[in-house]
Amino acid sequence: MHWAKVVGLAVGVCAILALGIILGHFAIPKATDPPAPQDLDQEILNTVLGQLDASKIRENLRELSEEPHLASSPRDEALVEFILQRWKDPTSGLDSAVTSAYEVLLSFPSREQPNLVELVDANGIVLHAFQPGEENLTGEQAGPDVVQPYAAYAPPGTPQGPLVYANQGTEDDFKWLQAQGITLEGTIALTRYGGAGRGAKAVNAAKHGVVGVLVYTDPADINDGKNLPNETFPHSWGLPPSGVERGSYYKYFGDPLTPYLPAHPASFRLDPNNAPGFPPIPAQPIGFQEAKELLCHLSGPSAPDSWKGALGCDYNLGPGFSTSSFPTGSMVKMSVHNQLVLRNSSNVLGIIRGAVEPDRYVVYGNHRDSWVHGAVDPSSGTAVLLEITRVLGTLLKKGTWRPRRSIIFASWGAEEFGLIGSTEFTEEFFSKLQERAVAYINVDISVFANATLRAQGTPPVQSVIFSAVKEISAPGPSGLSIYDNWIRYSNRSSPVYGLIPSMGTLGAGSDYAPFIHFLGISSMDLAYTYDRSKTSARIYPTYHTAFDTFEYVEKFVDPGFSSHQAVARTAGSVLLRLSDSFFLPLNVSDYNETLRSFLKAAQDHLGPLLEQQGIGLGPLATAVERFEAAAAALSQHIATLASSSPDPLQVRAVNDQLMLLERAFLNPRAFPEEQYYSHVLWAPRTGPAATFPGLANACANAQGTSPGSAAWAEVRRQLSVVVAALEGAAATLRPVAHL
Repeated sequence: MHWAKVVGLAVGVCAILALGIILGHFAIPKATDPPAPQDLDQEILNTVLGQLDASKIRENLRELSEEPHLASSPRDEALVEFILQRWKDPTSGLDSAVTSAYEVLLSFPSREQPNLVELVDANGIVLHAFQPGEENLTGEQAGPDVVQPYAAYAPPGTPQGPLVYANQGTEDDFKWLQAQGITLEGTIALTRYGGAGRGAKAVNAAKHGVVGVLVYTDPADINDGKNLPNETFPHSWGLPPSGVERGSYYKYFGDPLTPYLPAHPASFRLDPNNAPGFPPIPAQPIGFQEAKELLCHLSGPSAPDSWKGALGCDYNLGPGFSTSSFPTGSMVKMSVHNQLVLRNSSNVLGIIRGAVEPDRYVVYGNHRDSWVHGAVDPSSGTAVLLEITRVLGTLLKKGTWRPRRSIIFASWGAEEFGLIGSTEFTEEFFSKLQERAVAYINVDISVFANATLRAQGTPPVQSVIFSAVKEISAPGPSGLSIYDNWIRYSNRSSPVYGLIPSMGTLGAGSDYAPFIHFLGISSMDLAYTYDRSKTSARIYPTYHTAFDTFEYVEKFVDPGFSSHQAVARTAGSVLLRLSDSFFLPLNVSDYNETLRSFLKAAQDHLGPLLEQQGIGLGPLATAVERFEAAAAALSQHIATLASSSPDPLQVRAVNDQLMLLERAFLNPRAFPEEQYYSHVLWAPRTGPAATFPGLANACANAQGTSPGSAAWAEVRRQLSVVVAALEGAAATLRPVAHL
């Protein structure tokens, strides 16, 4: 017993000494560490921008896109190790790098039973079977690791029925068909991408008795009408006729079985048979050459002009086929054999410790997984991420730079299945991130095309993006800055600033979604894109297909990789400004224009309707005015502090106000029917008025109901939710000693 106590005491002393050594290691400045930064160092910034190398980005992309890397596949896990080793490199690595795995529900087609679409006669005899994969045009579309086109999370089944054409598969499209007297019960609906989300097409179809959904990309929506093999890849950047857009048809984001919980093995899981958000009927994407074979032989009335695309034939509605094309009673049969599987998917996290405020985090993320080779989506972003970390890591290891605040770099897993890796991360570290995260920078696809910058974000990040791109040259011979080049392609008139570039808003299309909607962290998404005046393509043409390859990027998207370099410089500059600036470069007054435009839209479009119900918008107008006053006062306070020698704690308090503003707009009970959406300004809006989404949606639902209905009570509730959020945001910006 005596010896046990002695051993225990010795172990305890050793543990305390070890803990002291570890704490000392991170608390005591190292000989190689530079002096703690006081503010953004322009010389360091210029050094970083000058060292970001287009040729190294190109080499990164070649390596990343060499093989298909579907989430949880062996190649995906190999890239986890590849990125981990880059971030642990002794000469260009970060302070630390770790992986975290989550056990998540993914959906895959069966290798043994490929999904099929067939044309059958009235007796079930197969008249024609459509190819289950894409044409092998470059030798990269037929490998064993190329997953066949499929609709992830669509249920298995073998529905069969007459074909109808349902345009984009929106709720209004199906209602219109029904109003024309077209039978939908028991049919297969052919729809085109656009208008409604992937999964929403199946949900809308099922409401009207449709038993299966086919989805294709019309060349009018992606190729500017070009549909011939010699007009498309590999002869141009256009989508070839056999190209098929894969994608997730799950409604929500995050692991489907563990909403609001990190997907650890011990976490509670929903029953997959009862989990919400999955398509209710089988769905399968097809190429436009298959769609042409079906659509161009439909019978029935002609589709409206707005429903017609560029397949080069009449667009009829069905149901069924003309007897001159196929035997009477011919139908479409779908055979979908998708399987739900629990798999481990990993995030890779790289950390640079802040010298002054290590407990404040700037997070920079990009997802790693792709549907096939994924050269554009997402490897163009990963290639940029790795080049930024190489340059910063080299400065770090040399001891010439350390940021004021900590930086977290993230390679997210399983994004393509519904933003899973990033969502699980935000669930696991919910409290820590809400307390400490300054901003989130997302670079998913870094280059769609090489014309101009495209930036999306919450209003406070506008100023830091603008400041960055005013100092960076745009690719090409124009001699303009990225900022001035951006204005040429996309601009708006601001009552405060005059003519400025147009910033987009954030929906749920990439890994910024859980950061802004769930955590209320100021977020942005950066990319280079195409000239909208020269194409009507809704996205780059080979999106989510087996033709999104390194050759495609090098030949058509960004020859020379100068646009990749421009995005790296933009993201790198924004990152340094957020991590090193004494005062956080977040301009909260830039929210004023958004709130004013929302208020005006509510007054103009909803005001008369609300007045009929005795509902006034006076409290909303007052709340907007109070926010504007608080934002102006805080901006003046920051200017006063900046012109003096402020106490660091004063600066810290102000920075916390700037950081926490976005959190003030959260109300987790505002949208009980929507998972994760709690930001009252940026939730999905289904109502027609471009105003506060909860109010717009509630008004749209209440029209036509009686004055005392529950729907009108919800309008009143939503108005109160918005007013309370604005009042809370204004309070966040007022002097910290005041309530």
